[in-house]
Amino acid sequence: MSDLLFPDAAPDAPRPSTDDRVPRFATANRAQIELQPCDLEALLPLGHAARLVWRFVEGLDLSQFYATIRAYEGGAGRTPIDPKILVALWLYATIDGVGSAREVDRLCYRHDAYRWLRGGVSVNHHTLADFRVAHQAALDDLLTQSIATLRHGGIVTLARVAQDGTRVRGSAGAGSFRREGTLQACLTDARKQVERTAKQADAAVNTRTAAAQQRAAAERLARVEEALAQLPAVAAIKAKQGQKATGEPRGSTTDPDARVMKMADGGFRPAYNVHLATDVDSRVILGVRTLNSGSDQAQLGPMLDALQQRLGRLPDAQLLDGGFVTKAEITAAAARDVTVYAPPMTRHPRTRTLDQPVPGDSPEVAAWRARMATEEAKTIYRARAATAEWVNADARTHRTLARPLVRGLTKVQTWALWAALAHNMMRTMEIVPHLMT
Repeated sequence: MSDLLFPDAAPDAPRPSTDDRVPRFATANRAQIELQPCDLEALLPLGHAARLVWRFVEGLDLSQFYATIRAYEGGAGRTPIDPKILVALWLYATIDGVGSAREVDRLCYRHDAYRWLRGGVSVNHHTLADFRVAHQAALDDLLTQSIATLRHGGIVTLARVAQDGTRVRGSAGAGSFRREGTLQACLTDARKQVERTAKQADAAVNTRTAAAQQRAAAERLARVEEALAQLPAVAAIKAKQGQKATGEPRGSTTDPDARVMKMADGGFRPAYNVHLATDVDSRVILGVRTLNSGSDQAQLGPMLDALQQRLGRLPDAQLLDGGFVTKAEITAAAARDVTVYAPPMTRHPRTRTLDQPVPGDSPEVAAWRARMATEEAKTIYRARAATAEWVNADARTHRTLARPLVRGLTKVQTWALWAALAHNMMRTMEIVPHLMT
């Protein structure tokens, strides 16, 4: 081949010589293992995002994470990983758009930014996956801390807060939803499987494999039982929908908390409804709530309760989509000194203008109708789409919120908290960069 490509080139093998000397040369040996020195601190430039993430995490109070450590100096047990490292890894992975624990594990040994954050500490995907969903209360507190810093600087004002929901695809398959009769049959099979694995474990040679099989069977049984337990709630929703509801209620055998919802593209898939409340002036996320109801109605009050608990006060105004509006909640919000900006419902056939009161309106609802007819209110309301919908799109596109790789309301809520904390960290970098240097 070399003669065809390079006819004038010298042959690969040494030419015969007239003496008996054997030529000596170094050739490739790719099977040899090399130990190369590495200066982790020199891997990243000073302004790299990973360094900013570490600086952000150093400014947080992680005492709730450290309180869960049960290893002490002089005591037995394996030394756990510093929670600061795991928080930093997941924050950086979230802003990097990586949601898989196995992928983060791989990057920790192949990508300079993750290697720098790991700092020579050994991690694996089991530890990463468990840590991500095991500290919801502590993570919620970190979100509060990220807001408190910006409130102290007068950046988060709570003058206007935009609330919106986004439906995220659940991890349950559409084929996992079963009616009550099928779920009862699945329950019988799951119980038999638990009994079989228990008997097999007694005679097993590989106890680790047997324990894994027992655990898998027990988890499947628990999911089927939970799916059956949630059927009455699904049936109640269908009954409330009246003529819109068709067929028997169904529950998922892989994710009982998931519900079939209408998605943005018009299709119906298992999903969760994640509600975010965002400060309009700073575009900082203030509240996160995860629901398994596809409707946004009656969700203003619970979000206001969550904001009151987190921030110690309520916003001056709440900007909502039309799907949130109910007369009762507008009246209740006015009683709490929160001004609601939301489009009034249209009437068919329209017999009066939208700003005119309707029989049965409370004074607060009548005032809301009149307010939304003014140009000032319309101008204020236009900020909702530029705030809430932008934050939702950013979280779905760049913060791994499009499809959480976990199951259950609690774990999806924790996943959404990671996305919110990463978003607030990025906003902090943009608004007050001197805090990150």
